Amino acid sequence: MNIAAAMDRAVEASYAAMGVSSPNPPVGAVILAADGTLAGVGATQPPGGPHAEVMALRAAGDAARGGTAIVTLEPCNHTGRTGPCSQALIEAGIAEVHYAVSDPNPVAAGGADTLRAAGIRVTGGVAVDVVENGPLRPWLTRQRLGRPMITAKMAAGVDGRIAAPDGTSQWITGPAARDHAHGQRSRLDAIVIGTGTALADNPTLTARTSDGGLYPHQPSRVVLGRRDLPADANLRDDTGGPLVRVESHEPADVLAALPDALWVLVEGGPHILGAFFDADLVDEVHAYVAPMVLGAGRSSVEIPGVTTLSDARRFETSGVATLGDDVLITLTRRLSTSGQG
Repeated sequence: MNIAAAMDRAVEASYAAMGVSSPNPPVGAVILAADGTLAGVGATQPPGGPHAEVMALRAAGDAARGGTAIVTLEPCNHTGRTGPCSQALIEAGIAEVHYAVSDPNPVAAGGADTLRAAGIRVTGGVAVDVVENGPLRPWLTRQRLGRPMITAKMAAGVDGRIAAPDGTSQWITGPAARDHAHGQRSRLDAIVIGTGTALADNPTLTARTSDGGLYPHQPSRVVLGRRDLPADANLRDDTGGPLVRVESHEPADVLAALPDALWVLVEGGPHILGAFFDADLVDEVHAYVAPMVLGAGRSSVEIPGVTTLSDARRFETSGVATLGDDVLITLTRRLSTSGQG
């Protein structure tokens, strides 16, 4: 296996750690034996558990000696709840390390220099764009901007309507789109809705598999607004993630209530989404578009103060995917290495 293919495998492993590892970065690692064969794969475990490099070294065993480590993030160089991964790689006899992203956290950075000082060949920047704008994007947003990555989710017909005039809204999109959305939920730290949506739709906001089971990781469920939820509201069901009440309409109060979150999904309603757009806090948009025209009813988002085309929030189209009869359009603001969104 060459280095590029091994990094692809490490990226794949890192997706499994998203949400699970928070607030630590979701890192993936691969160990190749000295002859280039795959010896071990690992991903960051929940806080307090082993990091990706240690998991991959455990899987590789003695085959790690003289081998190569491929990691999505520069191996850490500090002792926290676990020891430094740089030292673990040295003790395992690794001869070569390739990583994607340099660690921006000054507390943990320096692993590459420690490895080089031990005589290990080190290369950084491997597939850096893929990793920075993929599984590490939420953590890097937290490191660089001091807040979580925020994704705005919309599910609408082609005319942007999310409900008919009588309020009916289930289901706008089909099963494939809903399954995809639940898979995304399983990687999140939190989902945000307003009390209007909570009262009108009585959602559970759980991450469910296609057979109706629950994913192992469940995001926190954040309800923004001052109205009370009924005692029998589905959001009070303890099978999902923690329920967090934010008794205001300010996006800043949501961020304050989620100090360790890496990735937050804002599902609405339209005024809650509009508040996050208005505060210039949306990094990404997931627009699930159904082949349906309502022609009337609620719009997907309402941004206060927008009166002309120049007021529009513009993004880059980073992905288009067909999900059954529906289409998912992903829009992003590119996360630059200079630290600006």
